[in-house]
Amino acid sequence: MVFEGEFNGGLFSVDGVKLSDIRAIDRFCEPPEEGLMCELLWSDPQPYPGRGPSKRGVGLSFGVDVTKRFLQENNLDEGYEIEHDGKLITVFSAPNYCDQMGNKGAFIRFEAPDMKPNIVTFSAVPHPDVKPMAYANNFLRMFS
Repeated sequence: MVFEGEFNGGLFSVDGVKLSDIRAIDRFCEPPEEGLMCELLWSDPQPYPGRGPSKRGVGLSFGVDVTKRFLQENNLDEGYEIEHDGKLITVFSAPNYCDQMGNKGAFIRFEAPDMKPNIVTFSAVPHPDVKPMAYANNFLRMFS
């Protein structure tokens, strides 16, 4: 979902979350295991209405009804024709997640003049043998 030039990952376990709530999230920290930031990063669409547990064990699954309510409550235009009646695009940008899933990564490029989404996929490339997020603490210290 695109709003004000920014991208949103997943939706939330409660209705009534506003864009101002999302803007107020402290992004300069390790993501918590619950709460708005966690749900924003890890929640996924599901093919049936309502909310349910996530298959990944973090975040939640949400249906088209949850997507529609969020868009209505925040006066957002409809998204692109991908999922949930054309209102949701899910992008997983980490190829070979945790060095064991074998999945491709992707990103979306919105191209002028009509701003239609162009989805680009890519495979993992070799990298140094370090644990995931090993650099995060040093990177985050730059902002504190």
